[in-house]
Amino acid sequence: MISRYARPAMSHIWSDGEKLRRWLEVELAALEGWAEYGAIPREAVDAIRERAVVPTPARVAEIELETNHDVAAFVDAVSEGLGEEGRYFHYGLTSSDVLDTALSLAIQDAGALLVEGLDRTFMAVVARAEEHRETICMGRTHGIHAEPTTFGLKLAGWAFALDRDRERLSRAIEGLRVGKLSGAVGTYAAADPEVERVACERLGLEPAPSSTQILQRDRHAELLTTLAIVASSIDRFATEIRHLARTEVREVEEPFGRGQKGSSAMPHKRNPITAERLCGIARVVRGNALVGLENVALWHERDISHSSAERIVIPDSFLAVDYMLDRFAWLVDGLVVHESRMRENVESSLGLVYSQRLLLALVDSGLVRDEAYRLVQRSALRAWDEQIGFRGLVEADAEISSRVDLDSVFDENAFVAHVDTVFERLRALVALRKEGAHV
Repeated sequence: MISRYARPAMSHIWSDGEKLRRWLEVELAALEGWAEYGAIPREAVDAIRERAVVPTPARVAEIELETNHDVAAFVDAVSEGLGEEGRYFHYGLTSSDVLDTALSLAIQDAGALLVEGLDRTFMAVVARAEEHRETICMGRTHGIHAEPTTFGLKLAGWAFALDRDRERLSRAIEGLRVGKLSGAVGTYAAADPEVERVACERLGLEPAPSSTQILQRDRHAELLTTLAIVASSIDRFATEIRHLARTEVREVEEPFGRGQKGSSAMPHKRNPITAERLCGIARVVRGNALVGLENVALWHERDISHSSAERIVIPDSFLAVDYMLDRFAWLVDGLVVHESRMRENVESSLGLVYSQRLLLALVDSGLVRDEAYRLVQRSALRAWDEQIGFRGLVEADAEISSRVDLDSVFDENAFVAHVDTVFERLRALVALRKEGAHV
């Protein structure tokens, strides 16, 4: 991910220096396993732990020019300072024992940052939902006016989606709280399972119940797919903001800072650039998920076709979603909501939003549904085509007005009478999450 869309904490996790630090952490944990198993003297392991330092990325890269193998170059770089005991370094391991176990560690750290970001974003959305719980706005289906809703109810739906995203992400991250030190084809031919158990325990991981030379990539595919779903949720929210920000709608606007320029050519422009950026980045994360799915099917116990792709798509997906969550929380916090414009848009449909209420009232009066539908549609189409108020046309139609109480039909409060039901559910969710945070 280019630096423009990379935040410092997440960038640090995926830096070359941190990668090498995690590799060394796995190597030292394996040595602890060997010491407990009794195959390597405790004194040798202690000496290695005392002397081992994380090599610089530059030194590893220098050695790799000769070895053409990054883990071998890392092992050589660390061993340079280990003395005689260095012969035990990387003992009984294959490269993927180190790579996959260290990748799981990185995913735990990076995943924790994303969960924190989801929590911040969730609470930002909840706050604005509560603020606009009763703010009437137009609900649209197919891009066309349907029936009124509230802006807060729209945001409440986003909050529930973010909670589902958090649950999915936590599950996918937990699915990669595993390591493997099972050797070249997963048979423990060069390292006893007890070594793996001890090492994983020290690293805060579980031994994979079965592995080949690598951890099977369905785990990573689930993770990348989940990150794509999180990105797609933000894409959906940002797309809504973009539609509502259009000049013809103008119900919301992005925050616009002092000195900001919306266009290099047109000084009047205040474009939804953050929302557009989020939609664009989501496309990248979804593309990365496809790579994860392609990586599931490898040859036999392992080939290397997944490796080069993962070096890109896993860090980049984490970096992208981290950035997206931060920017979307900022966008929600500062979103300018034009309540009066929302009211104007509701009223611009000439009262046609009451068509379903009128239909149901006619059905309740005893009319066959199709007959009632056609009566309502007759006035509705005329209202739209001739730009005449729907209620006036209905009042003048004796076949309708003689059968129903129009004051009851044209009651705006009926559209939002049950909004509190959703908000009670949302408040219960917030309370449950707060309670869980204190367990």
